Amino acid sequence: MGDQENGQPSHDRDGTKPTRRSRRFPALRRGEAAAPRRGRFTGLRRTGAALAVLVVTLAGVLLGTLAGGQVHTDIGPFRAKLSITPTTVGGTTIKIPPLGALLLNSHDGPTQLTVELGALDQSRVEALLDDPASLNRATQSAVDEVHDGVLRLGLRTLGATVLATVLLALLVFRDTRRAAWAGGLALLIAAGSLGTAATTLRPQAIEEPTYEGLLVNAPAIVGDVRKIANDYTRYAEQLQRLIGNVTQLYTTVSALPVYEQDPGTTRVLHISDMHLNPTAWQLIRTVVEQFGIDVVIDTGDITDWGSEPEASYVGSISLLRKPYVYIRGNHDSGRTAAAVARQPNAIVLDNATTTVAGLTIAGIGDPRFTPDKSTSPAAGGLIPPTANELVTTGQTLAATIRSSPKPVHLALVHDPVIAGPLSGTTPLVLAGHTHRRQIEQLPEVPGQQPTTLMVQGSTGGAGLRGLEGEEPTPLAMTVLYFDQDKQLQAYDTITVGGTGQAQVNLERTVITPPVTPTPPTPTPTR
Repeated sequence: MGDQENGQPSHDRDGTKPTRRSRRFPALRRGEAAAPRRGRFTGLRRTGAALAVLVVTLAGVLLGTLAGGQVHTDIGPFRAKLSITPTTVGGTTIKIPPLGALLLNSHDGPTQLTVELGALDQSRVEALLDDPASLNRATQSAVDEVHDGVLRLGLRTLGATVLATVLLALLVFRDTRRAAWAGGLALLIAAGSLGTAATTLRPQAIEEPTYEGLLVNAPAIVGDVRKIANDYTRYAEQLQRLIGNVTQLYTTVSALPVYEQDPGTTRVLHISDMHLNPTAWQLIRTVVEQFGIDVVIDTGDITDWGSEPEASYVGSISLLRKPYVYIRGNHDSGRTAAAVARQPNAIVLDNATTTVAGLTIAGIGDPRFTPDKSTSPAAGGLIPPTANELVTTGQTLAATIRSSPKPVHLALVHDPVIAGPLSGTTPLVLAGHTHRRQIEQLPEVPGQQPTTLMVQGSTGGAGLRGLEGEEPTPLAMTVLYFDQDKQLQAYDTITVGGTGQAQVNLERTVITPPVTPTPPTPTPTR
């Protein structure tokens, strides 16, 4: 009765009698009900902290890989840069500037290896070339150098990722315990990524590379893959061959005469006689991009028969995104010229002049349309009426150049025979037709400027005709460098081996200005 007298119930709502402890401390019962909620809150907080550590760790691994995942090492005569970048597909990229790159499906995992071959040690190259035995030893040691470089790269990447992650975690959490957890997790992620690459390594991937750049047209730079077995020994031999062949290519490039281009240099790419070869467009686009071309000049025979279906071939002109100046060749019909003219960046010249990138260019199409006749000099040459027609065409263009309000910097013709009457009217004439590269001085006209005739080889390897001889016709093009006064200062001739060939040649010629003789100092008379 005492409890009831004090206003306290004698039993709980469930019928049980409350204990003395619960009667005296009712707040304890409320705390026991809140305990599960506090437990859930603690669990969420720990989960959030773990996620935060994971995010910071991933960011640290990414930053550490980008900042420290690279080493420099010697590979043969090259100074090479090896680097690791995060990716989802793995693989290896071997960059060989300015020739392009080899892409190898060498491994899986979230890391990609990039090997960029840099400058040659000129003195070392000269020593190697003087001693073939030394070159052989250098290419053999290149395998060990690659192995050592990759090992150092892996260790450096591990250290960089752990260090970057720990520093980032300290900055974010200001807690050494969480920073230590992040560093350990970073080590686990980086080691796991590199371990995945190592365990999925496919040495035979070097047999089946994907090519980019000029190397697309020279896949045999790494040798005959049919002779290579799927084992490490042959992989090493293949790598040695790759280093040796690229060394030879780089030696050619490094030996080019030095031409210091001024800011106002205009770069012109001269192509001719593509004859429907689709490979030519890929090569042209590569050169346009890598050499910073301002204008592309095509001296004709872009097609074989000049038919309407062939007109679709010229659609690739617009992809170059550079001014494209064209004259018709004897294999190009009026429909071909019209199809070229429809391209937004194309200019078709037929006894006319135009000014592009500061260059005033005159051009005239070939007067003939002979798609069914051989263009080979071995066919017996031109019959007199055709030769007269070509000379007359050249005279017509010469008259147009002389009447031009602006000085003409270069003229375009298809057949070199047309160039004869142009002597003295312009410093430079570009031609094609013969499928053979040739440079000569036209007979000088007294009192007139000298004229150089540059005949281009076939940029399309003469099309199907290029396979008729014992050796395929190479793909040829030339990069011309004009100074601020639009005078030719230098030119690079680029030759890529024809179908089935592996040669990539680049030769530079720097034009030496004529030396004006100094008049002798008169001897005083006595």
